[in-house]
Amino acid sequence: MVEDRIVTFLKEKGSLPRELPILPSRDLVLFPKMALPFMVADKALIKLVDDALSGDKIIGIVAMKKGEEEKGAPPDNLYRIGCAAQILKMAKEPEIGVRLIVQGVARIRIVGYVQEEPYLKAVVSPHFDEYEKDVELDALITNVRGLFRKVIELSPYLPSELGIMAMSVEEPGILADMVASTLNISQKDKQKVLEAFDVKERLREVIRFLNREIEVLELANKIQTQVKEDMDKAQREYFLRQQLKAIMKELGEKDEREAEIEELRSRLKKKKLPEAAAKEAERELNRLARMNPAFPEYVVARTYLDWVLELPWNESTEDNLDIESARKTLDRDHYNLEKVKKRILEYLAVRKLKPDAKGSILCFYGPPGTGKTSLGKSIASALGRKFVRVSLGGVRDEAEIRGHRRTYVGAMPGKIIQGIKKAGSNNPVFMLDEIDKLGADFRGDPSAALLEVLDPEQNYAFVDHYLGVEFDLSKVMFIATANVLDTIPAPLRDRMEILELPGYTVQEKIKIAQQYLIPRQLEAHGISDKYLQFDPKAIEKIILNYTREAGLRNLERQIAAVCRQLAVEVAGGKEKSLRLTAEMVEEFLGPPRFYREMADRISEPGIATGLAWTPTGGELIFIEATKMKGRKSLILTGSLGEVMKESAETALSYVRSKAVQYGIPEDFYEKHDVHIHIPAGAIPKDGPSAGVTICTALVSLLTEKPVRSDLAMTGEITLRGLVLPVGGIKEKVLAAHLAGIKHVALPKKNAKDLEEIPKEVKEEIKFVLIDKVEEVVKFALKEKA
Repeated sequence: MVEDRIVTFLKEKGSLPRELPILPSRDLVLFPKMALPFMVADKALIKLVDDALSGDKIIGIVAMKKGEEEKGAPPDNLYRIGCAAQILKMAKEPEIGVRLIVQGVARIRIVGYVQEEPYLKAVVSPHFDEYEKDVELDALITNVRGLFRKVIELSPYLPSELGIMAMSVEEPGILADMVASTLNISQKDKQKVLEAFDVKERLREVIRFLNREIEVLELANKIQTQVKEDMDKAQREYFLRQQLKAIMKELGEKDEREAEIEELRSRLKKKKLPEAAAKEAERELNRLARMNPAFPEYVVARTYLDWVLELPWNESTEDNLDIESARKTLDRDHYNLEKVKKRILEYLAVRKLKPDAKGSILCFYGPPGTGKTSLGKSIASALGRKFVRVSLGGVRDEAEIRGHRRTYVGAMPGKIIQGIKKAGSNNPVFMLDEIDKLGADFRGDPSAALLEVLDPEQNYAFVDHYLGVEFDLSKVMFIATANVLDTIPAPLRDRMEILELPGYTVQEKIKIAQQYLIPRQLEAHGISDKYLQFDPKAIEKIILNYTREAGLRNLERQIAAVCRQLAVEVAGGKEKSLRLTAEMVEEFLGPPRFYREMADRISEPGIATGLAWTPTGGELIFIEATKMKGRKSLILTGSLGEVMKESAETALSYVRSKAVQYGIPEDFYEKHDVHIHIPAGAIPKDGPSAGVTICTALVSLLTEKPVRSDLAMTGEITLRGLVLPVGGIKEKVLAAHLAGIKHVALPKKNAKDLEEIPKEVKEEIKFVLIDKVEEVVKFALKEKA
């Protein structure tokens, strides 16, 4: 009936009016022949409705561009294509506005706006569908009807009557409009359909939207079905479990879950946990008993109870307090290290006299390969305790020390509690290896977490985040190892007793190789000592010419290389015994890698030998100075740090101030540049201890007197020529001894450090103790070359 009225209206009028008032639509898109309700609240638009009702009741409805409502006022934010509509019904509601029901008449294109106040009025060009029936159009119509029927079947929001209506619509354009208006698509997509004047293109656009809607609906139905199946399965399992429980109760049997809970309760009772731990475990067990085993939290609670029950809260090993037996064990496993062995025996003696003494915290500090880690095992063996080692190298997360809270997925206790569980006793020897390699980032600072662990006054109440209760660590003997102390935070370093393990002398290395390294490598390669023996001179040659280290790792590798080559011959059937002599070493290990080059390196004026400390032990450095015509500048090369550069500048200033005293022309710097170089250029160097050496090299250069080739020196200087003490004396002296140096110049205030130097080294090196630079210069410089 409505369509008949519109057709009659158009016949009477002949066509749509050329000018139409425009009603902007915020969310709705109106299609021809479709009826929609509208709500108008704006006063200007209410006037538009009143004026239209007093006339032909025809208005233009144009959608606003989504997202551009605030960018500009109409008409700038309106589409150019809309729909002419007839007002079918109007009802005014006080304080709200006007309710309308409008029906689309025809598509319109806005040619231009002729009025903006009080409402929009535009010149419009109407469009009525024109098409020719052909096979393609029939196929498109059939496709739209079929897809729309499928959408109705899948969709919960579309009534089935729409399918019947779609079958009865003959006009292809109206069919496309009807389907687009009922689909759950965006305003922008509906506008696309409205702007498709070509009927076939409009049908294709609707087919695209129908296919997309079918995909969405099918996926939604699949998800809904899956969720329903999961719920049905869970309900079925619950029902079956309840039935099974009733059957087992009738038979007088217990199900597995109840048996598990009772077993845990029994273990908890026998464990005799501390009060706080027992209370927490009991609470977790009661929670577990009420929980469905299918819940993820069940596994979390069960794992927590396992950790609590397996930790050695009260289990301890008995200490071996026999001092002599412990001394023999330590001497058997390690050569020398008297200071460390003495400290362990002191600890044993205190434990014997006071059994409740708190665990001590030691830190073994020294170059790599000096036996820090293996010493921990020997201490555990001497004490009769379990040994646990945790590597801290590269640890950056605080939770790795303190554990994760149980709220996190995959939470676990930290390395400390894991190590205690692994040991199976609450008083193991616990080695924190590479404590100087700890890192820190956004996850926290692990070294801060260790402050509580390594404090005997606090660690009796250590709380791991995972356990949530206190665990007593006071009986644990913590031993840390480090290559350098500088990277360990000061508060953490303060909690530990530092025991230095310096580098070994050549004689010590020979004895260690004979007693420990060679037997170990022979056994590792399946060779008995009847096939291979090492002459002491051969071992010495390997140490001097094939290794340059404070520790023993490279020495053991070279011994292993010899053993491998002999293993090839023994495995090939050549069973011959071999005594490796110094002359045979090159046959097995190739040309020497290191050689003594002292006399060649410092035979010319301007070159002096210094001593430097590195994390791997002492090193010799050669400081070279030269001068050339120039403009009074100092050139420094060799990858030097700021402190070493300042030492060079201080040395030059001192030499200039004392030029007359050393017989140097006072104006030597006016027309010359001075260049100081410290090989090797690629290795970074820093520190003040090269001051004496740089100063000696400069005096040697300017007086043209070479420095003694058998002298090495170290010490910091001042502008007045005073020599200040430096560190790392033992490592520096051992490096000088290895290089064949006969004289070492040291600051007089370092005399106390000579007590640590091995006796055999002191017998071979003459020490020159100096207070002022003049003393070392007088001793170091020869006559003119």
